[in-house]
Amino acid sequence: MNIDILVILGIAIFCGFFVQTLIGFAGSLISLPILLLAVKLPDAIAFISIFYLFSSAFMVHKEWQNIDKTTILRLTLTSVIGVILGIAVLTYSKPVILQTGLGIFILLYVFYVWVGKTELVLGRKTNWAFGVMGGFFSGVFSTGGPLYVISVKNSVQEAKSIRATMIGILALVTLIRIPALSISGVLKLQHLKLSLIILPIFFLAQFLGTKLFPKVNEAQFKKILLFLLTLSD
Repeated sequence: MNIDILVILGIAIFCGFFVQTLIGFAGSLISLPILLLAVKLPDAIAFISIFYLFSSAFMVHKEWQNIDKTTILRLTLTSVIGVILGIAVLTYSKPVILQTGLGIFILLYVFYVWVGKTELVLGRKTNWAFGVMGGFFSGVFSTGGPLYVISVKNSVQEAKSIRATMIGILALVTLIRIPALSISGVLKLQHLKLSLIILPIFFLAQFLGTKLFPKVNEAQFKKILLFLLTLSD
């Protein structure tokens, strides 16, 4: 892999995981389009998954007290089902139409939040569906975060708890996704070797995101969430 690809990988991981650390999701949302300038989708998903694993190991420990464990448990089974289905699609098909559908759905949700007079309330079955879809799109594109945000916002209100719970859910998804990607042949040793070269850049992104988060108030946090959801189309 040449130096140009390493530079793009470094830029993608820095931008993505700075936002991921600051907000609690959107690492893949920011990283993926940049990575696709240099590598194919399965390789991009492999790199993002590795850095999610690094991020999870640090952030879950740091944010454990703020994580809503009930929400995590509720989404565990549905996420497992969704991730396995998503990786099967990633491995054996070209899921471009699915990505377009996800973008349209999220834009409609953001529009509803901005103009609606009442908060969207998800029932138990709908929450389960969001868990499966979140896992599915995490498996296919590593972009299930927006769907998890919609589900988490129905259970958790405080900004620091939303962020921490999103960190916990994405850690859970990563623990499912890494072995599944390895078994399917998408994740290879070469991906890990190149990721280790970029590791200092990743640490810098996490450091800056952690330092900046206390300066973001509740209103700003929720506006940033909606902005990132809009970008995710």
